[in-house]
Amino acid sequence: MTPFTTTVTGLVTDVLLPDADGPFPCVLVRTPYDRLRHRAEMRGWARRGFAAAVQDVRGRHASPGEWHPYENETADGAATARWIRRQPWSDGRLVATGASYAAHCALVLALDAPADGRPDAVVAAVPALGAADTAREPSGVERLAARAGWWAAHGDRHDSDDGALAKARAADPGLLAHLPLTALPRRLGRDLPSWPGLWHRRERGRLVARAAHARLPLLAVGGHHDHFAQDTVALWQHWGGPSARLLLGPWGHGLTAAPGPDADPAAHRVDLGDLYARWARHALAGALAPGARGAVALGGSPLWLGAGAEGQPYAPRLRLLRGAAFTADPERPVSSEHLTVPADGTPDRCLLVTPPLPRPLDVVGPAQVVLRAAADTPAADWAARLTALTAGGRAERLAVGVVRRTDPPGRATGFTVPLGRLARRLPAGTRLRLEIAGHHFPAHARNPHTGEDAVTALRLTASRRDVDPAGTVLCLPVLRSRPTATDPAQEILR
Repeated sequence: MTPFTTTVTGLVTDVLLPDADGPFPCVLVRTPYDRLRHRAEMRGWARRGFAAAVQDVRGRHASPGEWHPYENETADGAATARWIRRQPWSDGRLVATGASYAAHCALVLALDAPADGRPDAVVAAVPALGAADTAREPSGVERLAARAGWWAAHGDRHDSDDGALAKARAADPGLLAHLPLTALPRRLGRDLPSWPGLWHRRERGRLVARAAHARLPLLAVGGHHDHFAQDTVALWQHWGGPSARLLLGPWGHGLTAAPGPDADPAAHRVDLGDLYARWARHALAGALAPGARGAVALGGSPLWLGAGAEGQPYAPRLRLLRGAAFTADPERPVSSEHLTVPADGTPDRCLLVTPPLPRPLDVVGPAQVVLRAAADTPAADWAARLTALTAGGRAERLAVGVVRRTDPPGRATGFTVPLGRLARRLPAGTRLRLEIAGHHFPAHARNPHTGEDAVTALRLTASRRDVDPAGTVLCLPVLRSRPTATDPAQEILR
């Protein structure tokens, strides 16, 4: 099987047909990451009876034009879909699929394109739903490191340099601390005209809101360790089409196992290519049961659970170690890049710990921290980081949540920091460490504590924090009985 290359509305597109008589249903991938990287995927689809079309989006790699992330994908995708349906090898049925930005391309085609340009089914893996969704947490806190890495690698250029930010930081360790953040490209030595505009976009949640009006089947795939995991689940929860399926494993953004106990290559292994093709055949045939179903991996165990499984509230006892009063200094922020905590000196975070767990806990569902705390500055971020301390002395990241507050200075206020969804078995003997800090840098931008916008501020000031240990509650969703295992393929294809 050899693909042929053509242009569709000026965009370079590779097409691979099965070695059989057509016509065929077609799978469309639109990507900014180089269509040539998808050759093996194309062969996999073709072996399973699908035509495969992979296109470089406008302004990227072989496709001409200007690259404007998140701006041209609906119109270009719809034009490509119409072209595919006119080809003699096409039977008219179309599945839009992709991962990360390519998932965004697939979703806007499914949700925003005119009826004649919409696909019949969509596979969205680790979806980067939109510019605002990727740039900020739901509370508005800026995701600095991830966006700087993506823009350094792909922004305002035809090609990609995946290691651009890592190389730049090796040469300039203070790079991400540059102020203002809108001028970071100058320090990086790159011309990135679209970078400042990224931070002006605040229309977070548009695609999730549109998902309620969907009229086609969805397969949403994500990872517990992916920074877009919550968006993947929200998309699945809000999908209005005839069926929605969720597969959530112990994976990162590349859908590979993250370091730690979840990294057992034999646990939660799924042949995603085979599962995608089988699901697509069921979706195109109208053979999927209506409603929302799916499977979620229980990390730290070999089990898959039904996507609807959710624990009951449980609040483990917390003991204060140090830092009920601490200073959040943006010049010396708490690092997001390691799990070590200082044992002496002026506290830079509030540190609490649970006793060893007397029995294993299966934590499944959304977790959160309830705080009563005060800051002496007009604006403050509150970062909560939950870490498992194993009986063997190893620290393992479980969850992080960050919220932005503008409470009256010095006034203690009660509020909640969501930690996202967990699906993890915690062995007996595990202790849980909870850190409450004012920064989580460089994963998130530093709040300047002056009330100014964090991406344009030139001045930083320290913030005095006070946390009420008695008013701090870690809320975990814990299964009260032995969970019932499920077969992920059975749930996805049902």
